[in-house]
Amino acid sequence: MIVIDTNILLRYLLKDDNKQSAQASRLIQGGEKVLVTDAALVETVWTLKGKKYQLTKAEIIETVLQLFQETNLHFEDGQVVWKALSDFKNAKPVKGKEADFADALIVCKGRSVVEKQKEAFNGSFTFDKAAQKLPGAKAPN
Repeated sequence: MIVIDTNILLRYLLKDDNKQSAQASRLIQGGEKVLVTDAALVETVWTLKGKKYQLTKAEIIETVLQLFQETNLHFEDGQVVWKALSDFKNAKPVKGKEADFADALIVCKGRSVVEKQKEAFNGSFTFDKAAQKLPGAKAPN
């Protein structure tokens, strides 16, 4: 199994540099399993949503769904990414601001790690009002 960085994933998705995009495609569609870490996935989503590319929430969701279709791609924990994507999709805005995919992944990954350690998940705390609307997120007292 190999691990790819954000820039490899971005070149693969964006096809915006002929040479690098071809190299990224060969890596991802080659014979080895490819790991996309949570950090690389969050950075990729952040970049795609940012000032340069300005993908919408729906486009971000579709992009991550496309990654699930790639037979060689594997996530740190695909079920956690899937749950985070669902929570992100269903997030309700607070005063016009919605929780980010990263917010949803933090909550879902945190719950998963806590439960794997056989502990009770008592919430993921944040000051972000929009993120507090995600299942399992809470405001500190």
